[in-house]
Parts: sequence; structure tokens; C-alpha cells
Amino acid sequence: MKLGLHMNDFTWQGGASLIGPTLVKIAQIADVTGFDRISLGDHVWQSAYLGGVEREQLSCYETLAYLSAHTRRIKLIAMVTATPYWQPIRLAKTVTTLDVLSGGRAWLGIGAGDYEEEARGSGLPFPPTKERYEMLEEAIQICLRMWHGERGDERPFEGTSYQIPRPLNVPQSLTRPHPPILIAGSGEQRTLRLVARYADACNLRPGQEIPKKLAILRQHCETEKREYDTIEKTCMFAFDVGKDGSKASELIEHLRWLAGMGIQTVLGVIPQIDTITPLEVIGREVIPAVAAL
Repeated sequence: MKLGLHMNDFTWQGGASLIGPTLVKIAQIADVTGFDRISLGDHVWQSAYLGGVEREQLSCYETLAYLSAHTRRIKLIAMVTATPYWQPIRLAKTVTTLDVLSGGRAWLGIGAGDYEEEARGSGLPFPPTKERYEMLEEAIQICLRMWHGERGDERPFEGTSYQIPRPLNVPQSLTRPHPPILIAGSGEQRTLRLVARYADACNLRPGQEIPKKLAILRQHCETEKREYDTIEKTCMFAFDVGKDGSKASELIEHLRWLAGMGIQTVLGVIPQIDTITPLEVIGREVIPAVAAL
């Protein structure tokens, strides 16, 4: 099992002036202690689950680019890009740029979008669900066109949501054939079908339904003639080891539980990560303990 670090709360001691230095310290420790990837949400407002819109929220891809300049090996991913907020050409170019500047460490994490209040309040697009899924599939298709060959597949793309006369991409991504694609969501008829058709990884909600969702994903893979084992199975989880690391063994048991259901990579939210100690405990005690799962 691999562990990743998901960062979704930036309300730390010292305020905005210390966010940058704290981020660098966190990312560098994660980089050297064995975390596989760093992920950030693609939002302009903070979630109501994390204190609401008055709390700090950083722009995703700019932050990932900043962290790439201060790290050496850790992978970088949005969890996840909200498709309606992005024109696909701009998204493919952004992920390509991150991949080139980071030395080939970028992923494309993408979903249909789920924060309607944010979109409405910010004046961002948020069409009905059916349209968002049409946009999601076409955005992935366009990204794959952009990552084809040395310059992209430059033939015109004529879709329902997007028409692209020339999907040109220069420079091309360093990761070949393209940066890995993760599609987030547990929807059985649409999301998991798109995972089977296009994705290198899925991202499911943690819980007892994981085996059911993975069984449905396997069925979609059979329909799409896709090898089920080529898709990485991931989920989010709280990495709460306590202020002094006293709950590390409890976290290890939770991770064993997830591995037993078929999860291969867990992206963790670490409470009070700006104190650094919980991050160090996970790197020292938890990552080695679950590596063989």
C-alpha cells in the first residue's frame, strides 16, 4: 500500500504570510519520508466541512507548481479538477506544464464537480449533472488528444460540449504516453464506467461499500475490454495519529482494513499538519508498516 498526503486546510498559525514556508516544510518532509503523492482540491472557496468560506483556500495548480519547485520525487495531483471550471485545452496545457517543470511527476485528477454553492457564488459554470458528465468525458478525450504523439493529435475535435479546431500541445508531457489519469467518484453507472474506459486510477469513498463498487468497476472493465488490475484503487482517509503519535497503531489497523477491501493507495488528511510532528510520525512508523499490504 502507498500513502499520499491530501492538503485541504490552510488555516494555520501565523496567517497568510507563513502559508508558503509551512507548505514547503510539509512537502519536503513528505518527499523524503516516503509519501507517494501530494494532492490538493480544485476550489476557490473552502468547504463547509472545514469551517466554510471564511477560511483559507489556495488555488490548486499554482500551489502544486510551487511545491514541485521544492520537492524532488513526490507526485503531484489535483483531487480533483472540477471539469466545469476549466476549458479542456487550458487544463491539458496546465497539467503538461506541471509535468514538464516537475520532471515528469504530474497526474490529472478529474471529476464532474460537486460544489454547487461555490460555483454559483463565484460565477463559475455548474450545469446540470448530465451535462457535467458529458463535459467530463469530452475533457478527458481532449486531454488524451493533446497528449498523443509529439505534438498532440491535431485533427479537429467535434464534441457536444467542446469543439477544438486544433488540439496542439508543445512542449509535450515528459510522462509518456501521458500523465496518469485519476477519475474520482463512486457513481456506478457513469463514473465507474468512465474509469474503466479512460482512467489509470479511481478514487472511492472509504467504507463498507468499497467491495461492491470495485465489483461494479470490474464488470465495466469486462464490458470495455479493459484489464481491471491496471487501474489503481485509491480512497481518502483521515490520518489521525494524535499529537504525539500515540494513535499510529490505530491508523495502521484502519489501513489494513482498507487494503483488505482492495484499496492500494490512501490519500490522507492529517489533522494539525502544520505542527509537523504527525507528519513525521506517519513517515517513520506508518508508511513502513503498510508498505507490504
